[in-house]
Amino acid sequence: MLKEWSKGDKPSGEELDRRLDEAREKLAARQIAVKEKKLPVLILLEGWGAAGKGSVLGKIIRNMDPRFFKVEAMKRPTEEERRKPFLYRHFVKIPEAGKFVFFDGGWMDEVTREYVRGGMKEKQYHKRIQSVRNFERQLTDNGYLVMKFFFHISQKEQAERIDSLMSNKNTKWRIGEEEIWQNTHYDEYMRGYGRYLFDTDQSGAPWYLIDSQNRKWAELQVLETMISGIDVALLNSRLAAPILQNTFPLKPIPKLSEIALEDKKLTDEEYRKELKSCQKRLRDLHNELYRKRIPVIIAYEGWDAAGKGGNIKRIASALDPRGYEVHPIASPEPHEKARHYLWRFWNRLPKDGHIAIFDRTWYGRVMVERLEGFCSENDWQRAYNEMNEFEKELSDWGAVVIKFWVQIDKDTQLERFTLRQNTPEKQWKITDEDWRNREKWDMYEEAIDEMLQKTNTTYAPWYVLESNDKKYARIKALKTVIKEIEKKL
Repeated sequence: MLKEWSKGDKPSGEELDRRLDEAREKLAARQIAVKEKKLPVLILLEGWGAAGKGSVLGKIIRNMDPRFFKVEAMKRPTEEERRKPFLYRHFVKIPEAGKFVFFDGGWMDEVTREYVRGGMKEKQYHKRIQSVRNFERQLTDNGYLVMKFFFHISQKEQAERIDSLMSNKNTKWRIGEEEIWQNTHYDEYMRGYGRYLFDTDQSGAPWYLIDSQNRKWAELQVLETMISGIDVALLNSRLAAPILQNTFPLKPIPKLSEIALEDKKLTDEEYRKELKSCQKRLRDLHNELYRKRIPVIIAYEGWDAAGKGGNIKRIASALDPRGYEVHPIASPEPHEKARHYLWRFWNRLPKDGHIAIFDRTWYGRVMVERLEGFCSENDWQRAYNEMNEFEKELSDWGAVVIKFWVQIDKDTQLERFTLRQNTPEKQWKITDEDWRNREKWDMYEEAIDEMLQKTNTTYAPWYVLESNDKKYARIKALKTVIKEIEKKL
């Protein structure tokens, strides 16, 4: 892609200055439109070391309202960040609706540096490319404007800039080993960059190659391209994104109505014996998980009053409190609603060796949000594929992903609702919303069946916990967690 690229014609000095003044004014006006239309804008600046990304960025943001943009200078991942999935540190920094985020370097730099310098095998490179393509497409499908700029200079120009910066004690710090190694191995990087640009050039998030030989000209190219991209995004803001076909391996799973509940019971004696044994085994496994740095994500969904809380409590009480966290998921806060719906779950992922337990999950998108009209039909129809991609990312990272649906029948729910309502210390557990949701039981069951069918992947399958007898469900959950962790170890 780089070798075939032909530069545009740089305008004369007078015309360049005139167009720069116009473009700066237009961007300031577009920023207001972006805020009013609640368009989230992500700008990625990549390119050769010493190509001028930072100086151009400084000029671009000079005329923007600083309350509505943020600059993320993405250095090499820290040790803490390396203990999370590859895209974690980028996903958690995506902009809110109506705001800009500028990434000074990002996921391209991270992938190409490791690939060119021999730290990444071909198989891992392909996985990273697919992750990047999914990440960028998920953002654009959910209404984000993603613009990617690559600043290109020749080997000679890069060497001259490195020498100039190194000769000044005030700028010497800007040149490190990476820039020098890159210039010495320019042809290798040229091939690596060219391949990456080709592999990640998508219609919704294309690459724009910037001639960076002249800084004013580079600034104008970026400004005019940004303005054009914002104009198109504002026109497209109400268009639906395509629903993608499933490409993930799925396992058959029965409908909820086909699951037997009555014969799934334990006596009190059986329960106490199994509970003690299972919790001891899980406690031992947690130590091994930490030593081998394997992350675990346990996701709970289920009917109201199905017993999720008690189930989680029996798992959590077997774990070292320093190595797990339970995330009760309620309605999203305003700052969470203003971002991609998966953002708040990326923010809650565990470090490797730790366990995250989610009491309700990202699957709210295809249940409550779907049925209560909190998102469009296009939003929830797309979500099945997006959630399969999300869980594939976790699985490829090395995580154990365990998803529980806690199942009860309608009569059992009514009994538990009534008990809660008539017991003073339990009344906080029952709300008017619970009763309203119960009236929609059949609609929810249909949505849940579709959810289970479309997201029961081989790498993140669903496990149904028959919970008319809570004791049975708790032991089944413990045994499932133990089995999955043992399999991974």
